[in-house]
Amino acid sequence: MDRGMVGSARGRLNVAVRRDGSSAIVTPVGELDHHTADVLREPLEAAIADGGVRVVLDCSRLDFCDSTGLNVLLGARLQAEAGGGGIHLAAMQPVVARVFEITGAEAVFTVHETLDAALAGLAG
Repeated sequence: MDRGMVGSARGRLNVAVRRDGSSAIVTPVGELDHHTADVLREPLEAAIADGGVRVVLDCSRLDFCDSTGLNVLLGARLQAEAGGGGIHLAAMQPVVARVFEITGAEAVFTVHETLDAALAGLAG
């Protein structure tokens, strides 16, 4: 499932979702903020509801994340954990990683250096 671009030139987000075994890989591209939060929320919730309780968020192309975006991820984490899974974050850009560090949110997510490392950690 691919999502189109939304918003103005500043603040656009595109989200792609694909399956890898029993995991869903969600790849946001662009900026995650209060204008684009639903563009990520909807496919995340759908991936979890579709039995993808193990969700990997490939952050390699996520350029920005504000508190609204962080709340989307925290809500998805709770939803996934309620189903026995979790949200794994992979390949965060420094500016995005800093938001997680400042807020302490990095402590509630499993964070991987790369997408391959996240998928290898979920295998088995």
